[in-house]
Amino acid sequence: MDAQEKYEKLQQILQNMQSVVIALSGGVDSTFLSYAAHLVLGGNAIAITAVSPTFPKREEKDAKKMAREIGIQHLLVQTAEFDNDDFVKNPQNRCYICKKIRFESLVKWAKENDYKWVIDGGNVDDLDDYRPGMKALQELDIVRSPMIEAGLQKKDIRQLSKYVGLSTWNKQSAACLASRFPYGIPLIPKKLAMVEQAEEFLIPLLQGGNLRVRYHDGGARIEVDQSNMNIVWENKDSIDQTLKQYGFHYVALDLAGYRMGSLNIIDT
Repeated sequence: MDAQEKYEKLQQILQNMQSVVIALSGGVDSTFLSYAAHLVLGGNAIAITAVSPTFPKREEKDAKKMAREIGIQHLLVQTAEFDNDDFVKNPQNRCYICKKIRFESLVKWAKENDYKWVIDGGNVDDLDDYRPGMKALQELDIVRSPMIEAGLQKKDIRQLSKYVGLSTWNKQSAACLASRFPYGIPLIPKKLAMVEQAEEFLIPLLQGGNLRVRYHDGGARIEVDQSNMNIVWENKDSIDQTLKQYGFHYVALDLAGYRMGSLNIIDT
């Protein structure tokens, strides 16, 4: 099937669902899913963004912006991952614990407000990556991933997003702030805030592209695309000084550049 045929299948799946709560992060996938659900179901689709110290404020802002662009009703729900001792310990199944907590909150809200399903923006490409959070979704009775059911890949979603005029069509992939910490390093909101500050400082210096500031033994390891390496080097003094003001003990540039899931590689 081509992208349009998969999109038509997605629309039919959503139609059959009758009413849905969409987990909206503001990224490419969840934004397109929110657009499609709003188009098919109108007022029977609502987008909810789960907010906690692990969720970057710029992503919260993007989620609000995209909900306004789409015209879908949008709510913020505070989740409490840091009340869970197992999550704070940051084990390898951290994403499973976090996803379970977040989606249990959405499921509770959906049932209390008579919505039949909670849906997430997973796509077929996610099945090939290490995604322990997907196991958590499978354990919840009213949670589905309709874009996986429709066979949509990331490239399809970007293509369709561009076609329907969504500004997220070429947005870089994002991840929660906890993903910047090696497994086994306890997660502390203050340290997550340091990482977020560092990335917010670096973003305006770069010419777009991917960015991650990884936390290692009190230091910051900066990952950027190869095209941005020179920019980081040219601004190394101000970057070093500023990130140390935020609380990092040292600042390093990873010469291999940005790699999705690089901490999974290091930890295994």
